[in-house]
Amino acid sequence: MIDLIVRLFEEHRNQENAIPMQNYMKNKFLFLGIKTPLRRELMKRFYTETGVLKQDFQPSFVELLWEKDEREYQNAALDYMQKSIKKINKEHLPFLENLITTKSWWDTVDVLAPHLVGKVAKETPEVIAEYIEGWAYGDHIWLSRSSILFQLKYKVRTDAELLYRYILANAASKEFFIQKAIGWALREYSKTNPESVRSFIQLNNLPKLSIREGSKYI
Repeated sequence: MIDLIVRLFEEHRNQENAIPMQNYMKNKFLFLGIKTPLRRELMKRFYTETGVLKQDFQPSFVELLWEKDEREYQNAALDYMQKSIKKINKEHLPFLENLITTKSWWDTVDVLAPHLVGKVAKETPEVIAEYIEGWAYGDHIWLSRSSILFQLKYKVRTDAELLYRYILANAASKEFFIQKAIGWALREYSKTNPESVRSFIQLNNLPKLSIREGSKYI
């Protein structure tokens, strides 16, 4: 299967596109220069030709994509995982944790945390104590960000006490991506419970960036 994706992607390599795409991502990753609409078309073709979405979820396939240098391959892995989301469960948490901490940047983590980890934690809440608690109080920036963002899509099902506790555990961080995550999580939850978020912001010492982002709708 990996050979088919490589062939499809290589056929559409575009160096003219790749340069600005690499610049946008701070030159942390190489790019083939395949823009998102075309990449999605190629993935549809891949799914049709292989029938992979009708098969069991294949972590080894994701790992092969994750090992590739160009960022479009990690994007392809995320696309495959989102389309296979019903097959991803508690047993895959160590696998998801490894992806969060490998070739890490906001573009991968912000799919893995709120969509995939969030789905698993909603279905099997015991993974919060088993995994996510350690992420929140650890020193890995992208695991910390994931602990703050995994409830992003929960709305009324958000555990506000847990969210606020994880935010406070990271509130002293000088890391932009942590401060931004705090603001994003608060802003999203404020759509559901603005009074709770307003009170939390007023009562706690949070980074200015987090306050500005978190207060946009209140």
